[in-house]
Amino acid sequence: MKKLLKFLTSRLFIRCLIILLQLVVLFVLVYSLSTYSIYIQGVMTLMSLIFALALVNNDSNPMFKISWLIPILTFPVAGWTFYFIFERRKVSHKTEVKYLEILESSKNTIKQNPDVLHEIEEEHRSAAKIFRYIQNTSNTCVYNNTETQFFPTGELFFRSYIEELKKAEKFIFIEYFIIAKGKMWNSILDILKEKAENGVEVRVMYDDVGTINLLDKNYHKTLNSYGIKTAIFNPFRASLDTFLNYRDHRKITVIDGNVAFTGGLNLADEYINKKVRFGYWKDCALMLKGDAVSSMSLLFLQLWDLATDGPEIDFSEYFSTKNYEPDGYVQPFGDGPINGNLIGKLAYISIINHAKSYVYIATPYLVLDNEMITALCLAAKSGIDVRIITPKIPDKWYVHFVTRSNYPVLIKAGVKIYEYSPGFIHSKTIVADDDYAIVGTANFDFRSFYLHFENGVFMYKSKAVQQVTDDYLNILDESTEITLDTCNNTPIHKRILRSILRLFSPLM
Repeated sequence: MKKLLKFLTSRLFIRCLIILLQLVVLFVLVYSLSTYSIYIQGVMTLMSLIFALALVNNDSNPMFKISWLIPILTFPVAGWTFYFIFERRKVSHKTEVKYLEILESSKNTIKQNPDVLHEIEEEHRSAAKIFRYIQNTSNTCVYNNTETQFFPTGELFFRSYIEELKKAEKFIFIEYFIIAKGKMWNSILDILKEKAENGVEVRVMYDDVGTINLLDKNYHKTLNSYGIKTAIFNPFRASLDTFLNYRDHRKITVIDGNVAFTGGLNLADEYINKKVRFGYWKDCALMLKGDAVSSMSLLFLQLWDLATDGPEIDFSEYFSTKNYEPDGYVQPFGDGPINGNLIGKLAYISIINHAKSYVYIATPYLVLDNEMITALCLAAKSGIDVRIITPKIPDKWYVHFVTRSNYPVLIKAGVKIYEYSPGFIHSKTIVADDDYAIVGTANFDFRSFYLHFENGVFMYKSKAVQQVTDDYLNILDESTEITLDTCNNTPIHKRILRSILRLFSPLM
């Protein structure tokens, strides 16, 4: 009863209830207008056809078009009304202008060393192409004086994370989609409070929807009282706007400009298995030390600047100051819904297209568009060993239904699909040919590719690349291969539901 009462009085429930009431009022209004007169109904039907034609001729992904054409043509009155409200594929004009100004102002703060790219081109032209694509679309540099270390579990990550936080002398930047009170966050917070008291600059930014039922409404004020500068990204308002979109799904920690962490891990107890939710929680993280950390600082400060109205930031104050031995080549990058470049998605496709031997992918969600399915199937049919691991125990049943709906077409093309038997795999990794890999925050789904702010690190010949491969092979030992017979033996009602949900997968 206490849990129910807490939920019914939570900010999430109240604001969702207000949104639902707005939807009901809107639906009643539209329906009343449509039945008031046959002429009004005719006009609205005509408008639905116009919206449908405009949708077919725009440049959005075909899956988005299909997902909206069905309600628009099936429910002519309500369909285009909801499309007009919810299908806003860009952030507000004000936000877009501000973010583009931030990107432009920070564009030349880090200079690319041309010798680095020249070295890669002489050694591996395919890797050089991927580096140049990411550089040209995200304006991020390629580095060689950077050490990498991959952590295959949250427990191993957390041990090193705490050690590095304790060493901070100048500043700590923390940006996560989810921060939840518990053993993990409390341990981190104790260090942050101590560091802030001793003059270390500490900044924490978290997404409002990601933390809405996990942190108090005024938690940012609590952190501020400890001397920790705090920003809430994209506050959730009780509006008919698409509040689930344009979230800060990044996971970034930067310490003194010399050490950085990223990967799938958020700052909550389930990520280090201090809290069991969906069996064993398998996640990963990447630590960088060296020049590439400067780009991680820049990524954090760019989004911090977008989320706040603070004074202009001197980005150069937060760059790397220590020298480290070269460990392959490293390129941190950010992605988001503003520039329209689909950096994360196309970087994944580039790795798949350039693979010569194998491509191994781990993702919690497999919600694919036609371009990604084509790339995966083409690689498999070309003799590339393509393997994908998804969870056996899902965190969202409806997304898992869509994930499984994509299995048959991939398996028929030769892609090998596995489900992680012990529980939920939340890692987001792709590795190919023992040569290059991406460790980051983007899932293989529409939200990560089209709607959220994400980040990742592309690596070539870094020691972490082999560590990702080794971890993947270990995961395979704990996973169950899904065959075409497995898919065909699925009960018919589940197959029908999967097909229906797949139609609307871009809207989830």
